[in-house]
Amino acid sequence: MIRQPRVLVTQWVHPEVTDLLERDCEVIANPNRVPWLPSEVRERARDVDAIMVFMPDRIDAEFLDDCPRLRVVGAALKGYDNLDVDACTARGVWLTIVPDLLTVPTAELTIGLMLALGRRMLEGDRHVRRGGFAGWRPQLYGTGLAGATVGIIGMGAVGRAVAARLSGFGTRILYTDTTELAPELQARWEARPVDLHSLLEQSDYIVPMVPMTADTLHLLDAQRLALVKPGALLVNACRGSIIDERAVAEALTKGRLGGYAADVFELEDWAREDRPREIPPTLLDHPRTVFTPHLGSAVDRVRRDIALEAAHNILEALAGKRPRGAINTAVRKTGR
Repeated sequence: MIRQPRVLVTQWVHPEVTDLLERDCEVIANPNRVPWLPSEVRERARDVDAIMVFMPDRIDAEFLDDCPRLRVVGAALKGYDNLDVDACTARGVWLTIVPDLLTVPTAELTIGLMLALGRRMLEGDRHVRRGGFAGWRPQLYGTGLAGATVGIIGMGAVGRAVAARLSGFGTRILYTDTTELAPELQARWEARPVDLHSLLEQSDYIVPMVPMTADTLHLLDAQRLALVKPGALLVNACRGSIIDERAVAEALTKGRLGGYAADVFELEDWAREDRPREIPPTLLDHPRTVFTPHLGSAVDRVRRDIALEAAHNILEALAGKRPRGAINTAVRKTGR
């Protein structure tokens, strides 16, 4: 009897995803919405042919060496700084991502964070819930988007999606990137390329939209935060470690920053051995903050489609094809 390929799915996924995989594979899937411990994932992965991974997972050389049968790592992710591409390639293991489906929901959430922070919505919510609301008062005046200058650091797919959605709010956009937008997009979005120094000095809202790399680690640190326009609002929905959270907390305490909103946090960046294990309490306690628990792509149908795309990548690799989402070229060596 021919053995079916064995696939490990480390996080809860929609039934449609496991149904698709089970047509051709034996599936070992996490049935709960609580992540397995890294040791549990590694133990379950030892004799699988494929693994579907998510944000909390880390795949490195040591992990791969414990999984001699592994042929494909299918990431239900766009960013892959927690996955070692070179280690996968060296061991003849495909590494695939889902590059497009996260763009729109992440841009939508970014706009939501900007509105919530600027209009002081959480502070107002707490005020009402405490029983302090007796009718309109001249209080909690905030910052709107109309007429505001928004600085976007990185005009990749998500940065462009944010800019497109801001165009309806009447904002002026400054951006920094290695390449300039096409002239028609600059005109449509009222967007102008500037250097990072100028962007920080002039923006009412600062929105980083860059991948996590060695060059972008703590891109916005104490030194750069000292450049920001007094009272500027910082919104982070890309990667936690783009920001130095302790420096942000200090800038808020000193009144340099007018507010901080985040959907991502340094403690999530498992590829960093020196990552913090908690969010700074001074940041959590500050009233001019808005935080969401990594909801960037947390739209039900989008999460289903992301996992389905990751499953298709896995099935293509197991069938001997180049997966559509491959970011490496895996040459299987004899003996593996």
